[in-house]
Amino acid sequence: MTPVRPVLGGPVRSEIVVDRSRFVCDLRAVADEGAAADALSGIHREFHDARHHCSALVLGAHGEVVRSSDDGEPSGTAGAPMLSTLTGSGLTDVLAVVTRWFGGILLGSGGLVRAYSAAVGAALEEAVVVARHEVRLFALEASPAAGGRVESLLRNRFGDRAVEDTRWGAQGWSATLALPVEGPGVEALTEPPFGTSITATELGTAVRPR
Repeated sequence: MTPVRPVLGGPVRSEIVVDRSRFVCDLRAVADEGAAADALSGIHREFHDARHHCSALVLGAHGEVVRSSDDGEPSGTAGAPMLSTLTGSGLTDVLAVVTRWFGGILLGSGGLVRAYSAAVGAALEEAVVVARHEVRLFALEASPAAGGRVESLLRNRFGDRAVEDTRWGAQGWSATLALPVEGPGVEALTEPPFGTSITATELGTAVRPR
């Protein structure tokens, strides 16, 4: 099984200077391409006086969607090296934008590649990384009489973070249980001390922080 990639814990901004050219790198956590476009537009507005806003994007639990843009720099000198550095970090659902102000000295193709890659690398050094894993989700139900005891047992057995969306209604107690795919499944709920107190329906898989 391919591990689920970690995500960025919060926005990062860092700056490097190469031969008087300024390179400001923003890292943003994004859920999809629409959110990435909005974040890129915001950086464009903030740094409207800059000549280039080059970008790299990685999306998907396993980093299966990638995008990059040179934004006017010579082809292959900005977006591609940025994307290579970003994918090498192992992160996903992340946008990197490097804004450049020209300092009057031509860097050449090799210099641009190194500078854009270094700008992303410097930002990644400051990043907080949130590890994640894939979980199986189960919809649980219990009677009004058993609900409180069942919830307490679940939290003791699987931890507070595994028990989600607890609700009480006229029909009793319900919740969602998130169990690691590599751990015990719904069969654990048929064993002592749970017995027949719970009905469980598997909902599928999702990704959660570790």
